Amino acid sequence: MRKTEPSRLGANGGDAAVRPRPSPLGWIRDEFRHMRKNRELLLLALPGIVFKFVIAYLPMVGLILAFKYYRYDQGIFGSKWVGLQNFEFLFKAQDAIRIIRNTLLYNFTYIILGTVAALLLALLMNELTGRLIKIYQTTLFLPFFISMVLVGYIGNAFLDFENGYLNTMLAWFGLEPRSWYLETTPWIFLLPLASLWKGIGFSTLVYYAGITGISTEYYEAAKLDGATRVQMMTRITLPLLKPLVVILFILGLGNIFRGDFGLHYFLPNNVGMNFPTTDVIDTYVYRALTKLADINSAAAVGFLQSVVGLITVVSANALVRRIDKDSALF
Repeated sequence: MRKTEPSRLGANGGDAAVRPRPSPLGWIRDEFRHMRKNRELLLLALPGIVFKFVIAYLPMVGLILAFKYYRYDQGIFGSKWVGLQNFEFLFKAQDAIRIIRNTLLYNFTYIILGTVAALLLALLMNELTGRLIKIYQTTLFLPFFISMVLVGYIGNAFLDFENGYLNTMLAWFGLEPRSWYLETTPWIFLLPLASLWKGIGFSTLVYYAGITGISTEYYEAAKLDGATRVQMMTRITLPLLKPLVVILFILGLGNIFRGDFGLHYFLPNNVGMNFPTTDVIDTYVYRALTKLADINSAAAVGFLQSVVGLITVVSANALVRRIDKDSALF
């Protein structure tokens, strides 16, 4: 039997041709050709790229301060290397367990509570029509633009011992006023409520935008089958929002080791009596930095927070990818 030559697979051969991998030089040539073709768009994006590089990437040179004993007269690169010595500041601190516990528990609470509440509000907003939807959007989104300094003053108006609104209302019912800033238990509830009030508007609008992107054909077909509004929420809206919810949840986990400094510093008014339930890593490092001027330890803690956040995001994404590949971030 005569041996036949292997057929060359191509466009006419029924199977797709296996393209050879381009050489590095060819890849660079293709990229330059692509950039030349889209030079107008790149020119428009150039200010944003430069801003991102200067603000986010250029300062990363300072990460080496986490491994050095910095001296002003020697500069960043001339200072002495000390290895992991600066990281002992956090783990050997007397309050290390407390501030790490508070940071993790509060962030988990903020993520779970914020996700559930924002989803519920987005589903309810989807049922509204007319001008009411604009009013609710503005009302929910307005606290997002209020600075944490102003939030601290608003909190003081409610919690002040002599003239606070809460103590005034307690007096109406014949109850004794409370020193809110000198107690620890109330802050377990006050901080999550304040975080929810300030951030829920942005999260709600993100989920609402995702809902508006769902094709109306699904809902029309469900109505023809006699589905109720609750059934359409649970069987259509929530399943189609799952990838967006998972992505935002993974991104939220990236800050699990990073406390909300503004919320935990200005709202409790930096009163030492409530530190057991309000102090987080960022506020603790800030006080240590202002009192000891220890730039090295502060840089080490910031570097550690970033590393833990990166590991958390990658691990959470890998777990989601194994369960549902389409819902993974990358």
